[in-house]
This record gives sequence, structure tokens and C-alpha cells, in this order.
Amino acid sequence: MDDELKIKEQIVEIGKRIWQRGYVASNDGNITVMLNDNDILTTPTGVSKGFMTEDMIIKCDKTGKVLSGNPKYQPSSELKMHLEVYKERPDIKSSIHAHPPYATSFAVAGIPLNKCVLPEAILVIGAVPIAPYGLPSTMEIPDNIRPFLKNSDVILLENHGALTMGNDLLNAYHKMETLEHTASIVWKAIQLGNMNVLSGEERDRLMSLRDKYNLTGKVILCDATPMQIHSSIQGRSGINEQIISDIVEKVLLRLKNN
Repeated sequence: MDDELKIKEQIVEIGKRIWQRGYVASNDGNITVMLNDNDILTTPTGVSKGFMTEDMIIKCDKTGKVLSGNPKYQPSSELKMHLEVYKERPDIKSSIHAHPPYATSFAVAGIPLNKCVLPEAILVIGAVPIAPYGLPSTMEIPDNIRPFLKNSDVILLENHGALTMGNDLLNAYHKMETLEHTASIVWKAIQLGNMNVLSGEERDRLMSLRDKYNLTGKVILCDATPMQIHSSIQGRSGINEQIISDIVEKVLLRLKNN
């Protein structure tokens, strides 16, 4: 019980951090943590992450059935997405969904963050794919993220936001920070008219450090083409992939011409 209370306190603290940083607005976003092989703590629906208290956190099982919690509150409407994460990735113990502005801008533009730009991002989050749009609170989002879960701990959600996963809550949160920090720098580099991309050789040298520093989780090698990043999506039309490829190529062409 002491461990459960401590995790609830940590969920409340991380909720305040993502709200204070502007990663969520109003009642947006959701956080979950696996307590054990069956029990999950989740943030409630309809509550600002900046104003949560421990008594609002709800305990569910792996099917989404409520086990305990204040009856005034219901589990996050996006709980289905989190349950899919834990189903597909037994190594993951926490996941966070938020709407960080820069990262979400790339998700809205349909541009994956797949270039080798920052060493820390290459190591921690790798190339970040974009899952196709799905109607919130339905099985569309779990179905659409499923192809990416085996290979990446960080996923952009088309026209929606971002999802990060970790072996604990702090790990998942740090990936959200790294994602937004990287997205903001890439965006600003584009505005400056140039973006230096590290070579494949440098990328591989960096990736060799993951074992040295005991970095866990899954990453897609950066500098993959849009087609490679989206190749695991089953049933996504070639037209949509071509649109994504064209957008990225236009951005890179603009950088070269400037």
C-alpha cells in the first residue's frame, strides 16, 4: 500500500509538470502506471493534470475494470490506448499521453521526427513515427498504434498529440521532455534555414553507447525515410505514405535552397 501511495503521489507530481510546461491544456492528457501484472493506476477523465490529488487516481485491472477509487471520478477516456501498450509491451510499466505543442505540430503537419539531429534524442527516442489518426476514446487509436509499439517507445499521434512509454513513470516523462525539446529545436532550425544532420556513421557510433549506459526500451534508427518508418502500418494506403514523403522532401529541399 505504501508503494501504491508513493506512485499516486508521483502521478500527481508528473501531472503538474506536464501542465506547467504547457504539454497539456484544460483536462487534456492521461497518465498510467502498472502496479503489478494485473493492476494499473490511471488518471481520471475530466480533471486538469495541474489540479489532481492522490484521491482522484483510480485503480483498474488489465481489462479496464475499476478495482478501487473515488466514485466521483471515472478512468481516463483514453485508457484503451494505455491498455494496448501494456498488452503489446510487457517491459513497459508506464505511459503518458500529452499534447506538447512543437511535437504535436509535427504530428499535425504529418512530418515524422526521423532525422539524426541531437545526440541525446538519437540515443533516447530515436526516429519518432506518426500513427494514423484515430477517434479519441475508441479502439481506433489502440489499433493504429499497435504496429509501432514493438519498435518504438515514442509515437506521434496524427492530429492528436504524443505517446511516450517507459520502464517507470519518470522514464516515460523524460522521454516526453526529450521529444518536445527535440521538436522545438528542429522547428527553430527550419526557421533559421538550415539543419545539419549527423551522418549514419555518427548515428551508429551513438547507438553503440546505449548498452554502455544501460539505456532500455525500443528505438527506431533515426534518418529512416518516411516510407521505412511507416512500412509496418498494415492497411495504410500508399497515397497517404506518398503524401508524407512529399512533405518531408519539400521541407528538406527548402533547407537546401536557403
